[in-house]
Amino acid sequence: MLGFFKLMYYLLRSTLTHIVIFDTMHLWGEYKVNENRISSELIRGNIDTIILRVLCDGDSYGYEIIKTILKKSNGKYELKEPSLYTSLKRLESNKFIQSYWGDESQGGRRKYYKVTDAGKDTFHRNFADWKIARELIDKLIR
Repeated sequence: MLGFFKLMYYLLRSTLTHIVIFDTMHLWGEYKVNENRISSELIRGNIDTIILRVLCDGDSYGYEIIKTILKKSNGKYELKEPSLYTSLKRLESNKFIQSYWGDESQGGRRKYYKVTDAGKDTFHRNFADWKIARELIDKLIR
């Protein structure tokens, strides 16, 4: 019951930020993480690098890129089509990837993407930066 009064006190006196901090500090046992999916906010800054990584394994088309990312993440992250195509446009305008039309022998005509040498260099540079950032974030939040 005392926990209820503390929460009411914080509700009346604090901002939402303080309530969340109170909640995670004092009610940790009730806090549940969605283990099936990861927040797209945590991934957002790395979408281009993820797509470049997929294309380093071979040419691919949009839906296949989405399926590959979902499979590699064991179903925990699904890249949405708008994010994918925005990223593909950006990567192509920066000359990190090239697009071409596939033949129609496998159904409808598909637009394929392949990574360029500049794209491979960018992937390796971004991957090195990501490793440094991961180590720093680990130190800061542990």
